[in-house]
Amino acid sequence: MNSIPTDPDSIRRLGQIMADTGMTELELVIKDARIKVVRGGAATPMAVAAAPAATAAQPAPAAPAPTVDASNPGAIASPMVGVAYLSPEPGSPPFVAVGQQVAAGQTVLLIEAMKTFNQIKAPKAGTVGRILVENSSPVEFGEVLMIVD
Repeated sequence: MNSIPTDPDSIRRLGQIMADTGMTELELVIKDARIKVVRGGAATPMAVAAAPAATAAQPAPAAPAPTVDASNPGAIASPMVGVAYLSPEPGSPPFVAVGQQVAAGQTVLLIEAMKTFNQIKAPKAGTVGRILVENSSPVEFGEVLMIVD
C-alpha cells in the first residue's frame, strides 16, 4: 500500500495551494490511500482523512486568497479545471509578465487538463495588469487567472 504524507507541513502546503487558488476542496488518491482536504470560511480549519485509517489534523487556517471579480472586462478566467503553467516548458521564460503588452489572441499561459496542454489566449490587446496564479498551481473552472488592462 502506498501512503500519502499526512505530516503537518504537507497538510499546510495543501492548505496554502487551496488558499492561493481559491479552491475549497482537494482530494488526492494513490492506490488505496486517500487524503481529502476541505476548506470552509476563513475561520474554518481544514479536515484531513486518510484511508483506510482516518486521521484528522487542524492546522491554523490560511488567509483567504484575494478574489477578483470575473466580470472585470480584462479578466481572463479559466475555462476548465487543471494545472496552470506560465511558461511553455520548465526553465523557459514565462509567456507574459506584469506590465507587458499583449495582442489579442496571444497565448498567455497553458492549462493542463487530462494530460492535454490547452493554450489560454488574451481575449483583447492590452497590458498585463496582474497575474493571479502561480506556475504549476491547480486552477478551477471560472477562476480568474490574469487581468489584461
